[in-house]
Amino acid sequence: MAINVNTVYQTVLLLLNKEQRGYMTPQEFNSVATQVQLEIFEKYFEDLNQMLRVPQVDVDYADRIASIDEKIAVFKTFGAPVYNNTATPTTPYFTLPTVDGYGQTVTFYKLGDIAYTPAAGLPVELQRLQRNTFYNIEKSNLTRSSLSFPTYLYENNKLFVNPKTIVNSLEINYLRKPKDIIWGFNVGSLNQYIYNSVQFNDTIGASYEPTGSQQFELMESEQTTVILKILIYAGLIIKDPTVIQVAAGQVQKQEINKKS
Repeated sequence: MAINVNTVYQTVLLLLNKEQRGYMTPQEFNSVATQVQLEIFEKYFEDLNQMLRVPQVDVDYADRIASIDEKIAVFKTFGAPVYNNTATPTTPYFTLPTVDGYGQTVTFYKLGDIAYTPAAGLPVELQRLQRNTFYNIEKSNLTRSSLSFPTYLYENNKLFVNPKTIVNSLEINYLRKPKDIIWGFNVGSLNQYIYNSVQFNDTIGASYEPTGSQQFELMESEQTTVILKILIYAGLIIKDPTVIQVAAGQVQKQEINKKS
């Protein structure tokens, strides 16, 4: 399960107000929580890279590579890029999907693999090339791209594919960006903030809920880290170095334990 945004916010307020150190508004919390979630998400790739160079134990729940991949898997998705042959100059390309294969509107974050499925046959994975290689291999009949060995160039958030006869039937696997955190609320009769647990939705329709909340998308095992990192930023906001030092010290201990 994901981390509950209200649990985190109330814990942060409790720790800040325990000695009347200060207060963090919902708007401040939302901005900081979004940044913290993105920082933790980005660090998964650094941690995974490090773990791939370290021998792992083949034991359930203790495999660190599998554990990190499980955390990243929440953001894995797929979709079909959109073909565009009307650009100037006329070099056709594919644009990245904004709606994934599950019908969700997403923000593209990191490209995975790309596959082409011919009308009759099995999917063929495209090979990613750098610009000079992408163009140079087309100069020879022996090396040029084909339907059985397609290639692509990824630049400026666009996919340039060879051979040019491929205009559809492409599917990309990619990571989407974590959604911005929202501690949603309604204003009570005493002008107090009342938490709104309904899923945030700013698109007018049957489920329109502009004052709703967007939960964290990180796994519950990250809750302590999330709270500590938010407290570091909270210390900056309320100008209390003690909060920063204590929270930063706890985060450092966690990092040492993870890598020991």
